[in-house]
Parts: sequence; structure tokens; C-alpha cells
Amino acid sequence: MTLARRIIPCLDVDGGRVVKGVEFEGLRDMGDPAALAARYNREGADELAVLDISASSQGRGTFLGTIRAVAEQLNIPLTAGGGIRTMEEGRAVLLAGADKVTVNTAAVERPELISELSRQFGAQAVVLSLDARRKGASWEAYVRGGRQPTGRDAAAWAAEAVSRGAGEILLTSIDRDGTRSGFDCELTAAIAATVPVPVIASGGASTFEDFFAVFTRGQADAALAASIFHQETHSIAALKEFLAARGIPVRLSR
Repeated sequence: MTLARRIIPCLDVDGGRVVKGVEFEGLRDMGDPAALAARYNREGADELAVLDISASSQGRGTFLGTIRAVAEQLNIPLTAGGGIRTMEEGRAVLLAGADKVTVNTAAVERPELISELSRQFGAQAVVLSLDARRKGASWEAYVRGGRQPTGRDAAAWAAEAVSRGAGEILLTSIDRDGTRSGFDCELTAAIAATVPVPVIASGGASTFEDFFAVFTRGQADAALAASIFHQETHSIAALKEFLAARGIPVRLSR
């Protein structure tokens, strides 16, 4: 059985507001998180991601109030993260209404965090958020909201994270983020070939063809986008109809 490919809007939150920039810089206000969550819930999103993009760089905890407000609007799975450093903080995010937690900076600094979360909550609830930038013929993992290089090869780090218990990879191309130049299919395919868990592609979505490309050439299991949905450039329903007509398995609203 072929699993349906997922379409996931993403709410990048800073100071209680949804924001969007280009290559993680030049942030613009895009609206209220709960209001956008309610809209995507109605429009047929498969899941929703809400990420506190400044928590790690500012050294503070995740925004539990925003997670609660968003979760109240949803009857689809919610992935949430940003600044999660301990198992207790992961538990707080899940208790606030998230179905999955994402970790990035703290997991690079202490990879055992992934194992602790996975043992406690199950691999299906643990997502490695992997921000990658091209470096020669490969890609390097970045942390602190895409601001700091780690020196780690992105594919090697993804493989280690899965071996430690991550059940999914949220893969963002820093080079493509906010540029609307299309997903980095080469990067996505490289990570998908490395790990046995689902890979969510993020960064660069603009056209319906971009999504088709990342599901075929990029071998992604899900595709995440922000600004094209926030600004209503494309509707989720129309995107899914386009993909279904081209043989991509998706869940259609009835």
C-alpha cells in the first residue's frame, strides 16, 4: 500500500505572531497563529507545524500558550517545537496539545535528548528538525534558527538521529527558505536515501509543480510550506487536486 503524501502548513512564530522571511532573515508579520491554524484545519491540511523560531537563539523555553491556542483549533496532528532542551520540556509541549515535538539545537549539543524523548513518548512523537545549507558537494547542518553552522554533515546527522530514536525528519533547505525558487530536491533525495523514516521537505515552495517535483525527484513523504499558504497564493485543496491528477497519492477532502 502506498502511503498518502502529506501537505503541511507551517507557522513560524516569533513574539506570539506568525512571521516569514528569506533564508531565515528579514521577518515579516503574517498573522495570528490560532486564526491561521483554524483556516488550515478547514482547508484540508494533513498536519500543522508550529515552530518558535527564536527560542533557541534567545535561550528560552518553548511557547506553550501559543501551542495551546493552536491545538484548540485543530482536529489534525500538530507538530511543535523550538527551544526544547529536556524531556520535561518535551512533555510540556505534548501536554499543551502537540502530537509530536521537534528538536534541533539541543539535540545537536546533546544527542542523548533524542533517545530520552523517544524512550518516553515513542519514536512517532519525536521529529528531528534539520536545517541544512549546501557546502560543496554535500550539506551542513545548522542550529539556532539557521544562524550557526555545526560542522556536521547533514545526512550523517540525520542517520544518527534516527538511530537514536527520531521517527521523522523535518528537513529545511536554508538556501531555499522563503525564496520561492522550488524545494531542494537533491538535498531531500539525499536525506531520504539515508534514513528509513519519513522526510518532510521544507524551503522554497512556490508552484504546484514544486510539490510534484519534491514528491517524485525528491522522494519526500510530506511537503511543508508557509508563505504561499499564508498569503493564499495557493489553496491546499487545489494543490491536492493537482497532485492527485498526476498520480501522487493524497488525501482529498470530501
